[in-house]
Amino acid sequence: MTGIFIDERLDADDYFDNEYEERVFTSGFGFKSEQINFLANGYLGDLFNLGFLNAFTTWVGQYFNRDIRFVRIDPVVGETRIKQKADSCQISNSHLFLKLPRANELPQKHKPFSWLLKRMFDWLAALIILIVLSPLMILLAVTIAVTSRGPVLFSQWRVGERGKLFRIIKFRSMVTNADQLHAQVMSGQTGLHKCKDDPRITAVGRWMRKYSLDELPQLFNVLRGEMSLVGPRPWALYDALRISGNAKRRLNSLPGVTGAWQVSARSTMLDIDAVTECDLRYLRSWSLWLDLKILLMTLPKVLSGFGAC
Repeated sequence: MTGIFIDERLDADDYFDNEYEERVFTSGFGFKSEQINFLANGYLGDLFNLGFLNAFTTWVGQYFNRDIRFVRIDPVVGETRIKQKADSCQISNSHLFLKLPRANELPQKHKPFSWLLKRMFDWLAALIILIVLSPLMILLAVTIAVTSRGPVLFSQWRVGERGKLFRIIKFRSMVTNADQLHAQVMSGQTGLHKCKDDPRITAVGRWMRKYSLDELPQLFNVLRGEMSLVGPRPWALYDALRISGNAKRRLNSLPGVTGAWQVSARSTMLDIDAVTECDLRYLRSWSLWLDLKILLMTLPKVLSGFGAC
């Protein structure tokens, strides 16, 4: 397995005048890297016009005669560029990771056996819950299809374990052009991009969000190993990229369907630094008992509509 690290700190206009650096690595049990410099010169012009990630990964892949499976990118390139590269990686069956500070709080490092039990429980519990709630999920899907135009499911790039981007799955609770209206609705929002009176939310969507029913399809993310039942909030890119400095290490953690933030504050706490610290406290004190406690707290919080937004 091979991959490339993309370190883009240059503006688009600067690509033609500067050396562009990549590091090609071989993955074993972890990432091991060997630094290699490429002087692309005029070649970069063609790469940029052809669709940078697809063309560049193809070029590097042919150069080393290997398939590229992992790509790591510096968050400084911005949300739009990261989304473009994530889409390209999805098409080419490779995985995109954000370049993040090292995280020492990850529980899988300190309690590997307990973590293994947690992941086994995640898979089994998610499967059982999906089977039990499948009639409700079918009813919700039909209701969404009948009451609003557009797809039943909604997917969005989120930051997962060790900065790996994955597509979170939810029932669609907003209008179909919600992404295009995002900047307009959230302008001036300094905290998490959540708004109680968000005009993009449909009538059925508002009811689903009150009881977190829109999040039920995330159980498929759990089965795919992209999420846990309990864990830190799965950050959207527009929120994750605003985490400051070394606090970005929190993005290395495996996100959860529910978690400490959801049961203690949810949408009543939108300050990014406060939410990040809440997640880090959970990681530092993680145990199987803590996860069980959060799971037991989740149901009454959901049924009461606590902190819905």
